[in-house]
Amino acid sequence: MPKQRRKKQLETMEAIAKLRNYPTSPRKMRLLADLIRGHRVERALAILEHNPKHPAVPLRKLVLNAINNWKQKNESGDETELVVKTIFVDGARTLKRMRPAPQGRGYRVRKRSNHVTLVVDVKTKFIPEAPVDEVKEEVAVSQETNDRPKKSSAKKSAAKKSAPKKAATKKSTKKTK
Repeated sequence: MPKQRRKKQLETMEAIAKLRNYPTSPRKMRLLADLIRGHRVERALAILEHNPKHPAVPLRKLVLNAINNWKQKNESGDETELVVKTIFVDGARTLKRMRPAPQGRGYRVRKRSNHVTLVVDVKTKFIPEAPVDEVKEEVAVSQETNDRPKKSSAKKSAAKKSAPKKAATKKSTKKTK
């Protein structure tokens, strides 16, 4: 048993950082999250530093926080290999407000907020979801379907030409007295 515990401690561990109830819509935050997903941490920080959108500042701080969390878990690890493994944005609470509208009515204003969860890990630790053999088989099957001869459209066009065309007949309406 002690040997298994040592192995678990020696393996690198992923680190998680969360940003809760940030007052911007989840859709706006997802645009930035999609930019940094899968990139190395250094590149993600550079992207966020030069992005003009206002949620880029707290998202950059969140990446730095995740790096620090990873350092605390892995004191002997090398942080240059860190990658943004997972990032997702969920909706949080929505404040509902009223805005005056014409003719005594009121429009509802929804002030949205979001939760962001960020996971960083070393790139070499990733395991693909599907084994390589299955991926090769899928590629081979898709190539076989592309090699099949397609039915000629010449037969269809010949059938259309040989069919007699029906002339449009007008019914003449004569007024009778």
